Amino acid sequence: MEKENMIKSVDRALQIIDIVSTRKEGFGVSELARQIELNKSSVYRILSTLASHGYIEQNQESGRYKLGYKLLELSERLLESIDLRAEARPYLKELEQLTNEVVHLVVYNQGEVVYIEKLDGNETLRMHSQVGKRAPMHCTSVGKVILAHLPSEEMLRIVEKKGLARHTEHTITELDAFQRHLREIRQNGYAVDHEENEQGITCIAAPIFGFNGKVTAAVSISGPTIRMTEQRLSELKWKIMEVGRNISRRLGYKG
Repeated sequence: MEKENMIKSVDRALQIIDIVSTRKEGFGVSELARQIELNKSSVYRILSTLASHGYIEQNQESGRYKLGYKLLELSERLLESIDLRAEARPYLKELEQLTNEVVHLVVYNQGEVVYIEKLDGNETLRMHSQVGKRAPMHCTSVGKVILAHLPSEEMLRIVEKKGLARHTEHTITELDAFQRHLREIRQNGYAVDHEENEQGITCIAAPIFGFNGKVTAAVSISGPTIRMTEQRLSELKWKIMEVGRNISRRLGYKG
């Protein structure tokens, strides 16, 4: 019986936290008692316990209760502990099974992208990419989609430092044209590398955002140009953007 009462108390405490979180100015004891159908003295005891641990705090002027900073501390710990590769892997596997093509997950680091995951699909495809390897941003779909969502000053600093080196005959090497291209990418929500980094290989990528709203990574599908036709890219763009959004949400992004 004691154990059952303890479980009920925990349940009511969680209900109170949920309710209090819905209103910035907080709730009074009477309001909370009505909402969870419990007497005021019991609600007060629960609130006092939550307040002693920092999960709830009372406004001394209004007497209302609102969320405490302990919850913010816990949420920050959770966000810091999130493992991008672990959170992304189910979605990457889904892409691999759907397309049978190479799937990449990259992070943005010091003006370049770093491959942190690669799934090879079922089709044969030779690519230079490998986990741990760095790649330029201006001629890869993952790099371009990250550049497109960076602040313009940061993007220009990277381009100025790294340049727009020609990797194939399709690489965009003129700054004005490249900036126009990035604006289109930002508007579209995805980027395509039409043999700009490796001859014969076409890639499509979507951005991944962190809990702070900043672009931190990207996900892509790569295949031989003969298979990655305009029609197929048109179909894949919706899926790659959906996966980018899903991974972003797992990282705490609210946009």
